[in-house]
Amino acid sequence: MTAARQPPRRRLDEQLIGAVIPAPLPRPAPPPAPMPALPAALPAAREPVDDIVFDVARPDADGRVAARALLRALGWPFGHRLHVDVTDGLLLIAAVPDGTHAVGARGALPLPAAARQMCGITPHQVVLLAAIPACDLLIVHPSNTITRLLADLHTAVLGGASHAG
Repeated sequence: MTAARQPPRRRLDEQLIGAVIPAPLPRPAPPPAPMPALPAALPAAREPVDDIVFDVARPDADGRVAARALLRALGWPFGHRLHVDVTDGLLLIAAVPDGTHAVGARGALPLPAAARQMCGITPHQVVLLAAIPACDLLIVHPSNTITRLLADLHTAVLGGASHAG
């Protein structure tokens, strides 16, 4: 008995029927995601100062501060004549030929009692010294001034919000 041969089956390819699939509805593009708010930029410095040398010191009971590194940067040797002035709560020390004060033998700068009192500098209280050789000037910043300036800066940076945990 011979088996009758059956014709090969045709494979039907799947096709989409257009009448069954609806056309997409037109939609407006979604709005862009909002950008996060960036912190406000800090104000630019008035003038760039490239050559400032900083140091920290504590005046002794007589009002002298050791500042050897700053004196070297300024080129002020022992006996160099100085004028001390108070401006905006800071001590400005400038080299002048007829100054009433002088650099001490051990590299100490004198901070006169009246000037210390006007700036609120007490013995053994930390002060920030800033030497600006291009101006032949040394500025003494009392710690209360530094604290106030940094508090203002931190408030500006943090936007006035308390970030304490």
